[in-house]
Amino acid sequence: MRIVVDLDLCQGHGVCQDEAPAVFTVPKRGPVQITDATPGAAEHKAVEAAIRYCPTRALSIADGGESDSTAKGTD
Repeated sequence: MRIVVDLDLCQGHGVCQDEAPAVFTVPKRGPVQITDATPGAAEHKAVEAAIRYCPTRALSIADGGESDSTAKGTD
């Protein structure tokens, strides 16, 4: 799993930080900061919730949202 943020869409609502505080930080003013762009399996459910509830849809998962092992073998 690799998280991607569209900084043009992010408005700093902080929902992602509420859902996955170990992965996202939102300063008082400004867009989200990803503190761990490739979180471990223990954080996957929290990250998926953060993406689902983002009001501006600024967050996504690269590589089809699956684990890194499924992305291997594609050239």
